[in-house]
Amino acid sequence: MGSLGIVEPQTAHFAEPLPLKSGATLADYTLVYETYGTLNADRSNAVLVCHALNASHHVAGSYADQPRSEGWWDNLVGPGKPLDTDRFFVIGVNNPGSCFGSTGPMQPNPATGRAWGADFPVVTVEDWVDAQARLLDRMGIGQLAAVIGGSLGGMQALSWALRQPRRLRQCIAVATAPNLSAQNIAFNEVARRAIVTDPDFHGGHYYEHDVVPKRGLRVARMIGHITYLSDDAMAEKFGRSLRNGQLGYSTQEIEFEIESYLRYQGDKFSDYFDANTYLLITRALDYFDPAREHGGDLARAFAAACCRFLVVSFTTDWRFAPDRSREIVKALVDNRLPVSYAEIDAPHGHDAFLLEDPRYHGVLRACFDNLAKDLSADTAPAPDRGQTATSPAPGRPKPGEAPAGGGPATSPDRGQT
Repeated sequence: MGSLGIVEPQTAHFAEPLPLKSGATLADYTLVYETYGTLNADRSNAVLVCHALNASHHVAGSYADQPRSEGWWDNLVGPGKPLDTDRFFVIGVNNPGSCFGSTGPMQPNPATGRAWGADFPVVTVEDWVDAQARLLDRMGIGQLAAVIGGSLGGMQALSWALRQPRRLRQCIAVATAPNLSAQNIAFNEVARRAIVTDPDFHGGHYYEHDVVPKRGLRVARMIGHITYLSDDAMAEKFGRSLRNGQLGYSTQEIEFEIESYLRYQGDKFSDYFDANTYLLITRALDYFDPAREHGGDLARAFAAACCRFLVVSFTTDWRFAPDRSREIVKALVDNRLPVSYAEIDAPHGHDAFLLEDPRYHGVLRACFDNLAKDLSADTAPAPDRGQTATSPAPGRPKPGEAPAGGGPATSPDRGQT
């Protein structure tokens, strides 16, 4: 399997206002994105990768001026990898409200000339999908071969299937949920309070004071990181190992290796991530709930979908547990939509969706192999007159119908599609 090598981000500016679900409007904005591979002649092989909380448009490859700058899903995307850039044209987009180049709290507010700060409008998963769709319009891509994402990215993939149902063939939702549990919202709120109560937060306008609420960001990251790992993974990696080999009898200094690890992760995070962005993105997580507009009925919410689905969960992911993925699968089956489900027995917790588990990657590779065959069949010449085609090629979905490619899965097998 090869590497993509050196990649470069691109920018797209939009002067047309973007209406937001909150009722506010983003009047003028820029999206930063990256692309890998080659768009085919009929523009049918594009795959959109949606990023999670602290990730960005930099999905794969490296930057020339930054050593060790591999994209956050570099083990999945590239030549010969499960999402093979020799066959697919892959797009990664940085969402509005983020801090990696797209318009967000750190960027200038056109109305004031100063950084948006806390005045940046609240954004939702649905708003991000709308912004991504506009970028695809700009690129001349009418329908995506697939949308894929993990965690918050998986929520975006699901939203694509609901908000733009005829613009994708395949939805791949990994380690995600149809909405956050009360416990998950509680974790997010504790993390937000750590940030907003930092004396350097200044009501979200800390840029004007030339400070960063690093203490709050550190604690927020430490809280989040605990939820991304399984108890088994932490026990295996750290256990009760002491930092200095013996007890120091201190209530403030580092005693255990796990404490050292969490502080390191918090310090690193506070050096590159924006506090206002953290508040916005965790709120977007909280708000995502497609069933809300349908009386809490998730099956009714998915009635508009017409693509194929692959849903993947991990047994030790307690933040987005397999039960939540099964809720999605049931809603899809209730609508008789084609869906495959893989429940991977992996020890890594929520972070498993970022790692190179061979069973997990095998599931994704099989999915993209089948998708590539479908695209190839679509462009194959018609049979000669006098011959009979044994089976029709799966074409793009027509309004109101799902693509060909198999019926719904009724009983998932662990680790298998």
